[in-house]
Parts: sequence; structure tokens; C-alpha cells
Amino acid sequence: MLSQQTINIIKSTVPVLEVHGTAITTAFYKNLFEAHPELLNIFNHTNQKKGRQQTALANAVLAAAKYIDQLETIVPVVKQIAQKHRSLGIKPEHYPIVGEHLLIAIKEVLGDAATEEIINAWADAYGVIAQVFIDIEKEMYEQAANQLGGWKDFKEFTVIDKVKESDVITSFYLVPSKTAVVPTFEPGQYITIRVQIPGEKYACNRQYSLSDAPGKEYFRISVKKEAEPNSPEGKVSNYLHEHVHIGGRVEITAPAGDFMLNLEKDTPVVLISGGVGITPFMSMVNSIAKRQPNRPVTFIHASRNGNVQAFKEELKNLKSILSNYQLSFVYGNPSEEDVNDIHFAKQGYIDEEWLKTKVIDGEADYYICGPVPFLRSIVTSLKKLGVNSEHIHFEFFGPAVNL
Repeated sequence: MLSQQTINIIKSTVPVLEVHGTAITTAFYKNLFEAHPELLNIFNHTNQKKGRQQTALANAVLAAAKYIDQLETIVPVVKQIAQKHRSLGIKPEHYPIVGEHLLIAIKEVLGDAATEEIINAWADAYGVIAQVFIDIEKEMYEQAANQLGGWKDFKEFTVIDKVKESDVITSFYLVPSKTAVVPTFEPGQYITIRVQIPGEKYACNRQYSLSDAPGKEYFRISVKKEAEPNSPEGKVSNYLHEHVHIGGRVEITAPAGDFMLNLEKDTPVVLISGGVGITPFMSMVNSIAKRQPNRPVTFIHASRNGNVQAFKEELKNLKSILSNYQLSFVYGNPSEEDVNDIHFAKQGYIDEEWLKTKVIDGEADYYICGPVPFLRSIVTSLKKLGVNSEHIHFEFFGPAVNL
């Protein structure tokens, strides 16, 4: 337990963290990787370069400071981060290293303002916060390992099929390289895939949603080849598309994540995806088709055009299974063929006015996944239309940011 004095000191640093939080976490990661380059085998290098990981950590540190006397308030956030940690292989022995360099970064950025009293208070607070993560992650590791077909850390899987779903998205079907049961998972969860790319000093980890229902003899992930003009190419996605073929082997972790479809409910479900954000929803909608075919489902997908949209026919075929199913495609730049598709609903973007005519249902649960601007727009629109926040669920691909 922390003393009241320590709690007061931590809370007094909140205004400073609001201003300097990202500077502190940027210095933290720089120093951490200089002292412990082996940790680059765990962290996503792209998120580091884009500053997303630094911002996410700054937000987490700020939340911990604000609620240091009510840590139970941030347990949902802790669990979300812990899911990613478990999927990446973060272990208890990593926490003292992180704590040491976080304190160094606070002192480096704040200078004389980071008094010995403040540093000591943060050292005590970090110990408590770290133990919360360690305890939660211990349970998650045990759960992953002890389930039927489960395992701890990484396990080798073999690609048994590779299917092009669109001009930019390809699915990989994975089974254990050694005979074993494929474990179940919750619709919406993801796995971490680890590859050693020739010429790269460190292993590369990426998290990909499982894109089919659980209970199959394989895992399916569907990967977008990141190769947009004026943007850096996706190192791992391009490697998978170009160099990992049927018979190829990769290492993955057991499924993780808290963005999950609630199959205990039978209330309406609205799935709204943008681009490759469609992938977790394929697991969700296929699970509903398998277990709750009478559950009302509205599926809205937005993308540039039909050529880059994945799973078009798979989604259409669900109409023969789901008894109450509405499917809509929204394209920013549709072709003539797209416009003539029976499920084409709108050109441009999903906006509040159009959304009001399609999906507002007081009992429905809304699941949203896509790029951050897409998430912001949809979540904001739903709230303006009166949807209760408890009914809105969304997933970030990468470190979470504030919406």
C-alpha cells in the first residue's frame, strides 16, 4: 500500500505529465533500447518510429497518476494492455528494467523539478503498478497455456493455404507444425506473429486479428499489404505477402485481446468496419452464423472501392444462413461495377445523417474497427445519435489513442 504522502506527491505531478508526458516516454524508449537492445525483439519498431507507442505509454502513465489511489478504476485499461503484453511475451523480469529507465527519463526531462522526493514517490508507485500488471499477466499466461491445445510464449505454425482476398489483403491459414489441437478463442481476438526477416537484426512482431470463427482446424489471419504511396512500406506485411507461402513457417502466440463479441447475448449486433478493420468482424459474423443464426446483424463496411475490399462474397453468402441480416458497402471511389452491386449503399464516407437511417437501435451493441480517424468519426456520430457508451465497442490496430 502506498502512503498518503506518496499518493499526494504522485497526484501533484499530473499537470506536469499532461504537458511533458510524451517527452518523458520518448526519452524513456530511447534510453531503454540503448541500454537493452535485446528488447527490440519484442517491441513494434514501426509504432516506435511513428510515435504511437510513446503516446500510448504517456496516456497510461497519466491515467495511473490520476487514479493512483483508485487503481481499480483503471483495471479495464490495465487488462487491455496486459493482453498485448501477454501476446508479446512481456515477463516479470522486464518490469524492473522498465521502471529504472522510466525514472531516468522523468529526471532527464524535468531536470531539477524532479526532486528526490518526487523520484522516490514514483519509484514506490511504479512498484505497485507493476505488480498489478504482473499479477494480471500471470493469470493470462496460465489461461493461455492450460486451455486445450494451448501453449505459453511462441509456437511454430505452418501455412497450409494462402488466399488472395482483394488487391491488398491476403489470408493465411495456419496450423501447428507439430500435431496438436488448435485452441479455441473469442471472436474478435488476435495473435502475435513473429518473423525473422533476412537483413533485419531483430525479430519483428505484429498482431493480426483472427478472421474466421473459432472451432476450426486452423487459424486464419488476413493481412493488408501496407504499400501506400508516400508512406513507408509495411515491413512485416510485405514480407508475409511476398515471401511466406504454403509450407512456410512462422511463430505465433496464443490468441489474446479483450475486443470480443458477446455470444451470451441475443440482442442486435451492428458491425461497422473500415478497410482492414473488417478482419475481426469476419470472426464475429461467422460465429453468429454458426451459433446464433437468428440474431439480428447489421454489417457496414467502408473502403476505397470493391477491388480493395476483402471477403465480399463471403459476406454475401451469409444471407443464406442469417435470418435477419443487413449488409451495406460504402465506397469512397466506387467503380461502375461497385455501384451496380446490390449491397452498395453510399458513395463517400459514413456520416452521421446516413448512419441515423441505417443502424440506430436502442438495444444493439455497436462494434467498430478501422483507422483512428474512422473510429473517431463513427464513435462520435453514434454518441451524438444517443447510443449509450456501454453499447459501443471499438478496437485499435496498434497502441490505443484517445478518441
